Amino acid sequence: MKASQFLISTLKEAPADAEVASHRLMTRAGMIKKLGAGIYNYMPMGLRVIQKVERIVREEMNRAGAVELTMPVVQPAELWQETGRFDKMGPELLRIKDRHDRDFVIQPTSEEVITDIARQELRSYKQLPKNLYQIQTKFRDERRPRFGLMRGREFIMKDAYSFDRDEAGAKASYQVMAAAYRRIFDRFGLKYRAVAADSGAIGGDLSEEFQVIAATGEDAIVYCPQSDYAANIEKAEALPPAGPRPAPANPLTRTPTPGKSTCADVAELLGVPLATTVKSLVLATDTLDEQGEVVSSQVWLLLLRGDHDMNEVKVGKVPGLDKGFRFATIPEIEAHFGCRPGYLGPIGLKQPVQLVVDREVAVLADWICGGNEVDVHLTGVNWGRDLPEPTRVADIRNVVEGDPSPDGKGLLAIERGIEVGHVFYLGTKYSRAMNATFLGEDGKPAPFEMGCYGIGITRLPAAAIEQNHDERGIIWPDAIAPFTVVVCPIGMDRSPEVKAAAESLYAELLAAGVDVILDDRGERPGAMFADWELIGVPHRVTIGDRGIKAGQVEYQHRRDAAATQVPVTEIAALLRSKISA
Repeated sequence: MKASQFLISTLKEAPADAEVASHRLMTRAGMIKKLGAGIYNYMPMGLRVIQKVERIVREEMNRAGAVELTMPVVQPAELWQETGRFDKMGPELLRIKDRHDRDFVIQPTSEEVITDIARQELRSYKQLPKNLYQIQTKFRDERRPRFGLMRGREFIMKDAYSFDRDEAGAKASYQVMAAAYRRIFDRFGLKYRAVAADSGAIGGDLSEEFQVIAATGEDAIVYCPQSDYAANIEKAEALPPAGPRPAPANPLTRTPTPGKSTCADVAELLGVPLATTVKSLVLATDTLDEQGEVVSSQVWLLLLRGDHDMNEVKVGKVPGLDKGFRFATIPEIEAHFGCRPGYLGPIGLKQPVQLVVDREVAVLADWICGGNEVDVHLTGVNWGRDLPEPTRVADIRNVVEGDPSPDGKGLLAIERGIEVGHVFYLGTKYSRAMNATFLGEDGKPAPFEMGCYGIGITRLPAAAIEQNHDERGIIWPDAIAPFTVVVCPIGMDRSPEVKAAAESLYAELLAAGVDVILDDRGERPGAMFADWELIGVPHRVTIGDRGIKAGQVEYQHRRDAAATQVPVTEIAALLRSKISA
């Protein structure tokens, strides 16, 4: 490709609504162009990146034995009504009607359609296992689309679905996909972690997220530097504290804390560690009648250490809270505690509540909590003496850096990541809902055991940029760069020698299969270099009149601080060696 034939449209300034580096840089580099809220044109430079991501994904999926197909973006509501998701999903599912007043959805995912295909086409155990995938446009009607391609409404995704005859087969298919994903992400050339993720209502351990490591990532990734343990913050277990609870040393004391309604403020006022305070979180569960109306509510009190945060996923696994919960209303809180939030605690309640105690709080002695009275806290609180021993103790907090690793091999560390892939065992959730069965060896119908496997095709380039950029622009890994090499001739229109050398190198690299672009636009060197540093092409060769007369060109990798002189006769071989490495 020659730059004069290509569409290069770089900008000096990023749009005002660009909040993260990837959004700013992709817009400035002319890779995407906003059409509407969360909807973007993929411009030629950006499309080349997306196509390279797709090619790697497609090659490894095919290598793993998956079979590609394409399912419609617009799908009839009847299939979604079979699983109940048409009504259960919120407004992020875009629902439309055609001219005949029939309901349709714009797909955010395709479990229903692929299950419908399977129940029609896969009739016997002899046809299993099967893994079908597509690379297709999706739409999720985000309330607040932001961060460019990181959280757009329209996006491209690779979604795959496996069908097996039994759980053992499904687990084997899962492992095949997990291995394929590692090959895919290795080929992208990005730093990533595969982390254990929560399996939701399905349960079990077969769920992994593939996270690109980036300081700006939305997700907290927990890992152990001394082992292979890695999990997202929702999944990571906080182990029970070692050792017995200390004996009480202080009396229960009513302590004035005027205007101090947070654990941090109370700890500062009293001059004690934050870890000696206990926070009270009040939840509620509702019982509904057949019409969906609330007939009764139960209030719950959760106790966590003041320096810890509640983990909603873990709380959602506590018996009694596993059917759904909400935060209690102010009237509910005042009715049960006789006090407004900020000074709540488990002693002196007006009405009984269901108590859930975090593992760390269960072994605390002489702790501090609200006194159920404004501007008052209780100090020297102890289990067994001041209130009954807790009967419902659970891990309900987020782990923190320095906690023991669940595998017993060291201490946990935390870094930020951007989720760009997920492999997940579905079980029979969709096959049972849609009566999708096959005939087993015994001649009886059985539901498919399924798995689903997604990669955010358009999210991945944004994640790559969040990980790889500097003040000058993007720094692409070779595998997904829009071009691998750019040849930058200086004064090509004035020097026949420069023009000949540039076109000769360009032709030689093309013949060798290198993805190269020749910048023949006649731009000034400063403007030309600024464009390519912004766009992020990893390898640059500069050809000037003085250098070519000395038989030299300049090579510079996008990460290099300065260019290196290379004999013109050796530059093609040097590029091939660096690219293959």
